[in-house]
Amino acid sequence: MKLQIDNLDGGGAIDYTPAVDVSQLPQITRRLNRAAELRFSLVAISVDFVIPVSGARVVLGLVNGQKLFTGYVTAPPRFEYLGWGQGGPTYRYRFVARSDEVILDRKRLPDHPPFVARSAGSALRQVTNDLLPGVLDISGVQELDVLPSYVPDPQKKWSEHAALIGLLARASYRALDGGLLFSPVGSVVHALNEEDSSFCPEGLNLAPADKAINDVTVAGLVEPQAYVKDYFIGDGTALKFYLSQQPFVRQSQTVLNEEYEGTNLDGERWSKADPANAVSVSGGSLQVAGGTGTDGQTTVVFAEKVEIGGAFALQHGDVLFSAPSDGVLGGLYAGAITAGACLAGFWVTANGGQSDIQAVVNGVRSGPVITTAVGHHYILSTRFYATSIYRKQQIFHSSTRPAGAGRGGASIAADVRLVLEVHDIDPGNPASLVAPSIVLFDGVIRAAPDFCNYALVNAANMNCSIAFTRLIKLADAEVRSALPGESYRTRLVGALADGAECQVTSSEALQFFPQSAPAANEAVVVKYRGSGRGLARVTNPVSIAALASGSDDGVRGVLLHQKEPPPRTAADCENAALALLDDGGGTGWNGEYQVWSDFLPGGQDVFPGDAMSVNAPSREASFQAVVREVGIEVKDLAGEHCRYAIHFADDASQALGFEFESSQIVASLGVTAVTGDSVGTNFLADLTEAEITGVTSTSVSVDAGAPPPAGGGIEARRSDGGWGPDNDRNLIGRFTTQNFALPRLSRVQDYFLRLFDASMPPKYSRYSAALHVDYPV
Repeated sequence: MKLQIDNLDGGGAIDYTPAVDVSQLPQITRRLNRAAELRFSLVAISVDFVIPVSGARVVLGLVNGQKLFTGYVTAPPRFEYLGWGQGGPTYRYRFVARSDEVILDRKRLPDHPPFVARSAGSALRQVTNDLLPGVLDISGVQELDVLPSYVPDPQKKWSEHAALIGLLARASYRALDGGLLFSPVGSVVHALNEEDSSFCPEGLNLAPADKAINDVTVAGLVEPQAYVKDYFIGDGTALKFYLSQQPFVRQSQTVLNEEYEGTNLDGERWSKADPANAVSVSGGSLQVAGGTGTDGQTTVVFAEKVEIGGAFALQHGDVLFSAPSDGVLGGLYAGAITAGACLAGFWVTANGGQSDIQAVVNGVRSGPVITTAVGHHYILSTRFYATSIYRKQQIFHSSTRPAGAGRGGASIAADVRLVLEVHDIDPGNPASLVAPSIVLFDGVIRAAPDFCNYALVNAANMNCSIAFTRLIKLADAEVRSALPGESYRTRLVGALADGAECQVTSSEALQFFPQSAPAANEAVVVKYRGSGRGLARVTNPVSIAALASGSDDGVRGVLLHQKEPPPRTAADCENAALALLDDGGGTGWNGEYQVWSDFLPGGQDVFPGDAMSVNAPSREASFQAVVREVGIEVKDLAGEHCRYAIHFADDASQALGFEFESSQIVASLGVTAVTGDSVGTNFLADLTEAEITGVTSTSVSVDAGAPPPAGGGIEARRSDGGWGPDNDRNLIGRFTTQNFALPRLSRVQDYFLRLFDASMPPKYSRYSAALHVDYPV
């Protein structure tokens, strides 16, 4: 066995094996999804002994080339005085080294937009390359699950990101010998069978425990709940309108603020295809001069996808055309970057010496055409408002639902309102700076894609400069208004500095800015989602029945506040509960196996994340666990003998795919329990498109947005509770048609709607459609 150390002074690796203190031989500690650690001591063996420095590279390996540890000394040695020798005072030098990722942990992660719809492996590779490209061989990083989103927080070290990504994907990472491995937990299985000739019975210690759970309540994050529409009438002076519910409003966030500084595109933000060398950066602008003449070949694409969920504003920039142009600017694409596949964008075509700008929606040009003028600037903006805040479920794993086969992860359907507008600025006319934008498209796209690529430029032959680009997550509320006899128009929600007309405040109010106040008799509709704690309670009736005995009803229940993976909705909470029930069947096992390296199971080295298949009939133990930690004590350098202590546990004993936290939950826990086999089948569709179509002093006309199911109907109530055929306390009525009238008893009136079917007991929508009217009587 050799201990080689390179002090990085140009002298290369030096064999320090003769200097190893035989009274304190090296020890290695490997932990799951954490850096491995090597502790060793050296004693000077000659007057020219070189004390290894902090940062020196350390390799401990076998003569056959197998590496047990590779990494770097993390601090100067600790000196221990041993006495006076022939050359003067003699010391023992104690060292601590950490595995190869320590070199990444010393760097600050650069700012990068949140990863969206990326595989776990892609996220890990990106974090690694953002810090030190090429420092580790990342060819051993597998893709695994697609994560809905992941924030590469610069406050976290690389190893913290790697551990969290591993938890989210039920995977383990290992940095060894200059390579990075990232693979599903349990990819390597070691058989520990007491009938094997090499089995060491005195080295095996097992600790069984009753870990049965069959009634799991998971508390998640605050989630979007009711589909709310509030209806108001302006009086010409009022600026504030009070909402009927506390809206689910994510904090506005600037995902991208690109000012095009320097002389190159920021590779953290953009990728480009530019065979004609048409794209450059200069003068604080993105310059595009030409193209190949073919659609989809000259492109500038944002590094991350855009989730078509909630509310979002894409400010493509201040565009100045220098010559007739052809292509698409500010395009969202569900797939390939081609004009015919563009969900939404601005199609630019040559028109004599100028260019025409027109909206393109689902690959088709739509709406009015703007012809550019010499010297004018055109600010292009896209806004969208989706009926679903999130477009992909979170993923949860268990021992029976490993990486790539977790629970959840389904796409969430949504309709999306798109608003495309152009602000035409004439530098010679200051009034144009505050003139309203020209709306090219304002309409709803049904069943919109969940994620899109964002291509700022798709140039067949584009000749323009773009001064800035911003991507902003808006408050998740859609505001529209209409003057008497006119069509509704979408009002921009956000900051006044961004040209917005109104904002949704923390005081549950819609606040218009003075210059955008609704006129007298102008109808205002605010569409948003209500909010509440995401909760789910799932049971395993088979387990409950099996454990019932006498006065014990068999229920083994837990309430868990889950931190990672974050359950963002009640449906996520259900899937998390199911994953926990997967491993809650009964006995949990953890243990330790101590064995000499010569008798390792299967003759293989053991790493955290490997599976340990234990078969010990004499101890009534047969289970598969995951190795959580491996301790290695070198006992004989020359003979290459080590003593291994392998710690393992199954998921019933220590849940591997979850991280929980203590929290005081103030929301009501009156959540209805459902059985595991019924999850996903307990609710009907929500009435996401329900709306009020007419208001009189005594009634309102309602279009539920969808027909009721056969044998069922639409239940209307005055408050959001009591749903079911046995409660008429707040009931307004049950209707078997999509359109119906409801009584109006006061100026301010609330109505709550849910579908129900003919089953016994009937199923209902999960969330209500909430319609609120605040009209003069």
